[in-house]
Amino acid sequence: MTVRSRILILVSAVAVLAAVGLAAVLHASARADRRDHARAGGPQVTPGTVTLSGQGRMLFRSMAWGPHRDEVTSVPAADPAGPRTASGVTCLRFHAASGTGVCLQAVHGPVSDTYRALVLDARLRTVARYDVPGIPSRARVSPTGHFATWTAFVGGDSYAGTHFSTRAAIVDVRSGALIPSLEAFRIVKDGRPYRAADVNFWGVTFASDDRTFYATLATKGRTYLVRGDLRGRTVTTLHVNVECPSLSPDGTRVAYKKRVEGLPADAPWHLYVLDLRTMRETPLAEPRSVDDQVVWRDARTLVYALPGDYGADLYEVPADGSGAARRITTAAVSPVYLG
Repeated sequence: MTVRSRILILVSAVAVLAAVGLAAVLHASARADRRDHARAGGPQVTPGTVTLSGQGRMLFRSMAWGPHRDEVTSVPAADPAGPRTASGVTCLRFHAASGTGVCLQAVHGPVSDTYRALVLDARLRTVARYDVPGIPSRARVSPTGHFATWTAFVGGDSYAGTHFSTRAAIVDVRSGALIPSLEAFRIVKDGRPYRAADVNFWGVTFASDDRTFYATLATKGRTYLVRGDLRGRTVTTLHVNVECPSLSPDGTRVAYKKRVEGLPADAPWHLYVLDLRTMRETPLAEPRSVDDQVVWRDARTLVYALPGDYGADLYEVPADGSGAARRITTAAVSPVYLG
């Protein structure tokens, strides 16, 4: 046997041993991950097909530790704590309606992150991309699926304080026409035209007529519920001390978070529902401060996120002020209910 042959045999043996060792390490690591995951009581997540056209499904961003963390995930709406099917699409914020989705993503760069909004079709394929000028915060799709909106922090990173700036955008997903900021809309406040340099908008929620929307307007240290008109490019103040509104399926009520005097500065909100016909407020039975734009599961129930062991858990509470809040699943945020 030549020296060259001996060297080739030696190199081959070393390569085989290295491959076997690596496989053993990876296998042991995977077993340890599964064991630790099970010991932590985490939800079961497997990859699969997720669409926006399924009936009786609930989608959300899964925050369970593992390879599918942050992916849009599907479960039966009747069993939100059940086994999860992960889509492979990662989002920081997500929402969907009528076969259209919006996904807010971070794009990791060598120096800093940038952000973008993806408009998705019913199979979660990207049909359009838009730059987002700051940290993503809120996202919504109109009931018809024709419009999508997102809010980003362009200064600061929390609604709890007073030193922050937001940018709320709306896009017509049919034409691609983008309204990059609601600050371009004419404001009617207390029945009069209003202009101020400190105006901020966030938390858009759409009516089903493809024209009307509601949002938060902040100025001079106060927040307002505004009704917007996409065709007229106007917003009109309706009620004071409203943040992150969410319109009910029948368009008659708005659920929102309200700053309550006496609560801690870093957890200042309580959930309320406002009747848009009478302007009567109803406090809800959730005793904790909720920093989220709640979702209407149906006409009677609201769903929202609160901090949890994995980052966030989902809870529900009756929309009429009765009952009590209860956790429906762990390690999840940005819930969506499909028809």
